[in-house]
Amino acid sequence: MSELSGERLAELRQSFASIDVSGDGFISQEEFLKHFPGLPAEALGSLEQTADADGDGRISFEEFVRLLG
Repeated sequence: MSELSGERLAELRQSFASIDVSGDGFISQEEFLKHFPGLPAEALGSLEQTADADGDGRISFEEFVRLLG
């Protein structure tokens, strides 16, 4: 994360917060589906495989930044 500009990091933080409606610091599958209702199941599965580095079934901010940074 240190190589990202402050502006880019702020954009990612804002995007993450808009998806993480529960405010628990993680994006769950349910939150993704609420934010992107037309997301096909295959895309969601692929996203979880790619982004969920620790395999806990949710995406942390750090994982989000690695994916989109």
